[in-house]
Amino acid sequence: MNNKLKFAALACAISLALSGCSQSTSTTTTTAAQSQQTQQVKTYNAKTFFDTTSIMGSSFSPSGDKVLVSSDESGIYSLYEVDAKTGDKTRLTNFQDSTYPVRYFPNDERVLFTKDSGGNERFHVYVRELDGTTKDLTPGDETRASFAGFTQDGSQFFITSNQRDAKFMDLYRVDSKTYKMTPVYQNTLGLDVGAISPDGRYIALSKSNTNKDSDTFILDTYKKTLKPQLISKHDTPAQYGPETFSADSKSLYYSTDAKGEFSQVWRYDLASGEHSPALKDDWDVSFIYFSKSGRYQVSGVNADASTKVTVIDTQTGKEIAMPQLPAGNLRGVNFSADEKSMAFYLNSDTSPSNLFVWQLGSNKAQRLTNTLSKEIDQNDLVESTIVRFKSFDGLEIPGVLYKPKQANSNNKVPALIWVHGGPGGQSRTGYSAMQQHLVNHGYAIFAVNNRGSSGYGKTFFHLDDKKHGTDDLQDIVYGKKHLQTLDWVDADKIGIMGGSYGGFMTAAALAFEPEEFKVGINIFGVTNWVRTLNSIPPWWESFKKALYDEMGDPATDGERHRAISPLFHAKNITKPLMVIQGANDPRVLQVESDELVAAVKANGVPVEYVLFDDEGHGFSKKENRITASNAYLNFLDTYLKERVGPQG
Repeated sequence: MNNKLKFAALACAISLALSGCSQSTSTTTTTAAQSQQTQQVKTYNAKTFFDTTSIMGSSFSPSGDKVLVSSDESGIYSLYEVDAKTGDKTRLTNFQDSTYPVRYFPNDERVLFTKDSGGNERFHVYVRELDGTTKDLTPGDETRASFAGFTQDGSQFFITSNQRDAKFMDLYRVDSKTYKMTPVYQNTLGLDVGAISPDGRYIALSKSNTNKDSDTFILDTYKKTLKPQLISKHDTPAQYGPETFSADSKSLYYSTDAKGEFSQVWRYDLASGEHSPALKDDWDVSFIYFSKSGRYQVSGVNADASTKVTVIDTQTGKEIAMPQLPAGNLRGVNFSADEKSMAFYLNSDTSPSNLFVWQLGSNKAQRLTNTLSKEIDQNDLVESTIVRFKSFDGLEIPGVLYKPKQANSNNKVPALIWVHGGPGGQSRTGYSAMQQHLVNHGYAIFAVNNRGSSGYGKTFFHLDDKKHGTDDLQDIVYGKKHLQTLDWVDADKIGIMGGSYGGFMTAAALAFEPEEFKVGINIFGVTNWVRTLNSIPPWWESFKKALYDEMGDPATDGERHRAISPLFHAKNITKPLMVIQGANDPRVLQVESDELVAAVKANGVPVEYVLFDDEGHGFSKKENRITASNAYLNFLDTYLKERVGPQG
């Protein structure tokens, strides 16, 4: 399924994709200083940027000599084994759809992985046998399943599946040899499995009550009643969610924002019922987990849109001393079974994730990948800065700003407001081939974290509840006003783009603030909240109420949903629009984008539509990412920079 549907006009535009040409300015005169500044930055086409390899996964083989990853170097994500010493790779899967790694079996080199079909988000759990054959452990056209953990001895593992009821994920125990599935917990209450103790006895479950309140339960599988026990009794709304069990299965670590603005990690003693603080910071503690024996604790803090990972030796209570490493943030930390080796990734704005293996205590880590295209000079890429500005009501709004190297007060550049997905997402630092491609071609990008974004405290997170398309949209508008104060931005050439919820905000900006932005690019974006909230996938049932608390219940808030839906106000859209859509998207149905495109075209407004027949809600194939990125650039060059005719 590597064909994609697109309009012939757009295909023609893509054929004129630019590569390495000099950038235009906002004036008709180019001084010698401007020319010299522009020539110092080599520009690269989308194919070169996406020649960069995306890679994920860091599970060690039982012997510790290989690492299991998923890489898109072939064009789609496939599984590979990476030699932990040399970096040599062996491909393990070759499907038409992307495959994502779970882990090796603890006692042999069989592999668990997940895959959906064409982006439909009905992921199944598969095993790759030692002879290379694969088996779907969770078959069924409507089935959605996920891996939930091995027991300590590796004789059994757990999966969740909605095969009994499309709305709820039940828990099953699977024999590691025969793959026989045994029901453990039939989920009739809308709970979600959060963690399983290493001995397999305890199941930690969560229950979403509202978008401000959730509970954590413990299920003791040794008790015949199999009744979950509430361990998070509280009087005022607060979030409680399981993170992990201790290696000895005696304690549960859970996160909660009950103690302040930000999430902390607390420890619950299963024998005594005592709660005690385990980890807190001035930002949200995002996660915590342990190596197999519990010797090493790995935790992450979402510090101002960057994840800061800390690895603690629990025997000393001190942070381990890492060897000297390239610039970047740690992610994906895993330990070998003997805990003598640590695999991890480093990622930065100018460097995609690279896999490293470190023998603990040695003075050097082995870099196993070089994922940036060999054609790209890293010095041509741009590091972001964190910027804050005041919105319409004085609220301080953060964002991640990318300034093209070509830009200065004598060479003003066009700019784009980028809006993240969500609601409740966050734009973060780190490598993005799509964003770096546009910045490299002279477009500033300001990724605004409007009110309602995660990572800035629970008060900030809830400021947009049932105010979507209004107050949060004004944050975006004021982000544009901030860009207009920068002496290196062309104040008359500012567009907006975003994916998913950010696509909605893009269309909303063009419909409800038609004079603010010159162009818009809606990527997999919601445009009809009435339809979307009435057609959510069945497996969203457990957090549907929380979603309705955030967005409004379609049974009672239909009028407001219609009022904020760009589709019903498409007559107001007068600026050029690009729409990207996946035909298999289960969240934003294709009909939404079809209708928006038709409505805006009826206004006599330039509209470009790219429809991928082999994608869902996002991109899983490199070829499609290249096609889309070329389309973005040509659209922006035509309607934001206002270039005429092919460039080169």
